[in-house]
Amino acid sequence: MASDILGIQILGFLFGIFMAYYTFLHYKRKEITIKEYSFWVGLWVVFITLTLFPAILKPFLKQIGFARALDFFIVAGFMFLIGSMFYIYLLVRGNQKKIENIVRKIALEKK
Repeated sequence: MASDILGIQILGFLFGIFMAYYTFLHYKRKEITIKEYSFWVGLWVVFITLTLFPAILKPFLKQIGFARALDFFIVAGFMFLIGSMFYIYLLVRGNQKKIENIVRKIALEKK
């Protein structure tokens, strides 16, 4: 049981380090601003910290009714993914409408 938790912690730590490095690469390529970079690196530091020291969450988890930190992370992860998917859907729909309008304008100008 303890080795399973350690394996998950190592995997989470490596994922957090990789994502922090990946964020750094995008910042160096000037694909994200310093504010975005700071936000994402801060998020990865919090993720790594909570992965390595899940006991930090125990008082909070007891208040909201979760017995284990892993259960909380799974529920929070699904909520984050669903929210992210909806946000991305809205962005894609907005871009789709903008492209439609541009194509219509171009088609009318050529006619």
